[in-house]
Amino acid sequence: MSSDAIAGSFRDPSGFLFTEDGLLFRQVNASYRADYDHLMASGLYRALVDAGLLVAHEEVSLDYGRTEDAYRVIKPQEVPFVSYPYEWCFSQLKDAALATLRIQKAAMDYGMTLKDGSAYNIQFLGTRPALIDTLSFERYREGQIWVAYRQFCQHFLAPLALMSYRDVRLSQLLRVYIDGIPLDLASKLLPVRSRLKFSLLSHIHLHAKSQERFADSAVDTRGRGMSRMGFLGLVDSLESTIRGLKWRPAGTEWGDYYEDTNYTEEAREHKRRLVAEYLEEIGPESVWDLGANTGLFSRVASERGVRTVAFDVDPAAVETNYLQCASQGETNLLPLVLDLTNPSPGLGWAGEERMFLVERGPADAALALALVHHLAISNNLPFSRIAEFFSRICRYLVIEFVPKRDSQVQRLLTTREDIFTDYTEEAFEAAFGERFGIRRCERVSGSERSLYLMDNGRRPIAGG
Repeated sequence: MSSDAIAGSFRDPSGFLFTEDGLLFRQVNASYRADYDHLMASGLYRALVDAGLLVAHEEVSLDYGRTEDAYRVIKPQEVPFVSYPYEWCFSQLKDAALATLRIQKAAMDYGMTLKDGSAYNIQFLGTRPALIDTLSFERYREGQIWVAYRQFCQHFLAPLALMSYRDVRLSQLLRVYIDGIPLDLASKLLPVRSRLKFSLLSHIHLHAKSQERFADSAVDTRGRGMSRMGFLGLVDSLESTIRGLKWRPAGTEWGDYYEDTNYTEEAREHKRRLVAEYLEEIGPESVWDLGANTGLFSRVASERGVRTVAFDVDPAAVETNYLQCASQGETNLLPLVLDLTNPSPGLGWAGEERMFLVERGPADAALALALVHHLAISNNLPFSRIAEFFSRICRYLVIEFVPKRDSQVQRLLTTREDIFTDYTEEAFEAAFGERFGIRRCERVSGSERSLYLMDNGRRPIAGG
């Protein structure tokens, strides 16, 4: 049997995650015994699971324990795809924040509180944010402050305020600051008008001043406590502040792609049918749509019950996609913000606490539709390098080749010299043929584009 510790869970003295023979387990240490027993006996665990706010688990034999201080070993429900806050659109981060506060309120009803306010403790099951860290709770003691307050503000409130008041792209600061955006930095970046909103003045600007004065304390706790009413008032204030933050997707370069394209309705429908045929032929259980825009073709997979992740670099497109998923109750589609030319790296201690994109694969199949010309021309990436990367993240590849004479390629060439002499369909097939076998190739009717189905003939090894 093979067993591996999960690098991202080593900081918690209450327990840790590990895998054995591909299955995920969590050890509950003896030091967490009283809190774990209260969580399970009080009814809080069942209430949160029934509400979809906490992933379920089953207790397994202590024989699975990895150290002598194991009190329990649990097998949690696994998340189909692990995503991170810097990959979420505005509304995803907002929904995750509100879910965290809802969990905190529920915990108080059962005599418990969250000891962590980390966005990394939330994962999305479809469009439903759920807590994945069963050990985040501790028993509430009358008069205590909310120890997770600072972390919640750094992980949720600060990035949401910056996205709302300044620029949605500032969410990428979460890639730099793994424990959330420092409040003093957020305070400096936010416009002066944000101080006119009392909740932001209190939770960010004055909170930042408090941190400077009292070092690592969330508030001045010397000789002070917080009544239960004050505790709940703090959570209510954070909730109303989060709800009040807005961001509306604006037109970006590719956000209105489907309205600004040379595709006829006939060509688009034929392309959709071809994608569906290819997926039917290979029968994948998971699909990554690379460059999904608002998810038109992602849904060809997800509506067939295939777990689908829809990546796009455009936060407006991802926001639109997510809101559509949420409004329609879609459960098999997860939209995420990702720059494929600079994908999410390994982060944290030793670069291992947050996984590199490739480590979260491979997917059974990937869609690369109307994408390769952006990679090859806008980013000067050779076909060989694109093919090599794609071969690492999927077995099957549905990929579209857009010839240079296509108006969308010509659009890219209007601002640069055409030095791309190797940008031909023959060179494309030759380069991808080094990594994949071409199973099918069909011309998209009403266009000069070609849609390929490729197979690399093996199950790729993540990171290999």
